[in-house]
Amino acid sequence: MLDLLAGLQQHFDFALSAAHVNHGLNPAASAWQSHCAALCSHRGIPFAAFSVDVARDDPEGLESAARKARHAVLESVACDWLVFGHHRDDQAETVLFRLFRGTGLRGASAMAAVEPGAEGRAGRLRPLLGVGRAAIRDWASVHALTWVEDDSNTDRRFARNDIRHRILPAIETAYPSASVSIARAAAHFREASDLLDELAASDERACGGRMLVREVLLALSDARVANLLRWQARCCGMAALSRARLQEALRQLRAAPAVRPLHFPLGNLVCCAYRGEVWLEPVGGGLPTPCHWAGAADVEQPWGAGRVVFSPAPGRGIVRAAIDQAAKLSLVTRPAGLRMRLAPERPSRTFKNLCQEAGIPAWMRERLPVLEIDGRVAWIGGIGVDVAFACPPGDEGIVPEWVPVNS
Repeated sequence: MLDLLAGLQQHFDFALSAAHVNHGLNPAASAWQSHCAALCSHRGIPFAAFSVDVARDDPEGLESAARKARHAVLESVACDWLVFGHHRDDQAETVLFRLFRGTGLRGASAMAAVEPGAEGRAGRLRPLLGVGRAAIRDWASVHALTWVEDDSNTDRRFARNDIRHRILPAIETAYPSASVSIARAAAHFREASDLLDELAASDERACGGRMLVREVLLALSDARVANLLRWQARCCGMAALSRARLQEALRQLRAAPAVRPLHFPLGNLVCCAYRGEVWLEPVGGGLPTPCHWAGAADVEQPWGAGRVVFSPAPGRGIVRAAIDQAAKLSLVTRPAGLRMRLAPERPSRTFKNLCQEAGIPAWMRERLPVLEIDGRVAWIGGIGVDVAFACPPGDEGIVPEWVPVNS
């Protein structure tokens, strides 16, 4: 791959550099790094080497752990495109490996030839996906290229190596064009997967954005809801959702009354439903950090996974005068011993009582924003304004609104 790019660089205006990831798993790892460095030095190509620590206890195995570590460090390389030398046989092996593990359509599409970059991340190119391993080896021999062999690639204790050396050759004995056909099928799978992504994006918009309107969401078929939630999880950079867990979450969403909250674990994500909205968030996510509020209206204050929006509203919310006269305005989590009175004719209530009366589930209570004015509780998100700070009719007021998750 490097030889091809170096040749193209002579005809096209682009900067080329090489990156090598040393996993430290093979006794010859340092020698491989030295080989790559010498090769780049001879060609005048800038070279960078990265050493990584590979988790030995990854539940998906050592191969998967090494791949995760490698891709994580490559994400840090400052460039427009990362170019990989994956070929057609790699593609066929990847498809089979994932099918044997029961992958879905996205997984069966394997590797894309072109993955555009997004949000500051480099894009990825795999220009050799249509070329077989044998053709690449022949080309390298004709051009007198030197390379090193990773002896671990022959260790059939690793699943991919077993596919490479035993299963795929057996298939190709019966079906000589199998790798070509499998790679072509992967391209079809990717087209179908891309269409499902477009459908998910359209469904998300129809459901109101990242915070999905529960009634609209549940009007969709089970397949479309599952597709939408999988797509949202992937957009968050999370692992694929368990099919069984996703089906159970959907069953509970459909079976429960619309007003009942839901907090259902989906691996490293949680499916949440509250007050007519459904969303995904990381396990342990949404926990906020106390902060200062300057007292301005028409502003948004970050709060955990969401935000608190302050809007001017005559005769509603918190009376403006109390805010203007305050020495300290703070958004905090629930203070110890919190009590609040919502109306003149009602007694003060404990935080637990307030949450129970407002129908706020236990799993949401630790993330509720509490606005303190000079150390006194003035407002609790999802509950309301303390009577001592309530804006009377005709006065200027500010209404805080808590949005649990940003759209």
